[in-house]
Amino acid sequence: MKNIIGLKELRENADTFISQVEKGRSFIVVRRSRPIFKIVPPDETDNTWETVIDFTKFYKDGISARQLLKKLRALNGKS
Repeated sequence: MKNIIGLKELRENADTFISQVEKGRSFIVVRRSRPIFKIVPPDETDNTWETVIDFTKFYKDGISARQLLKKLRALNGKS
């Protein structure tokens, strides 16, 4: 079954639709009765996303953006 929603409805209830997409549902978004785009869950098997580095392996609780930038700048020789 196709789920058709209005653009205004999407804007007003984005969190609800995000939750539904995370559960596997898809939506066609319309504006003035014309489809403008489709929201679909990502295909986990298409290898689009790649983990470059997982900082939790080095820092159990993660790392702040400030600390990360400082370390990257040090690697690049910038202060």
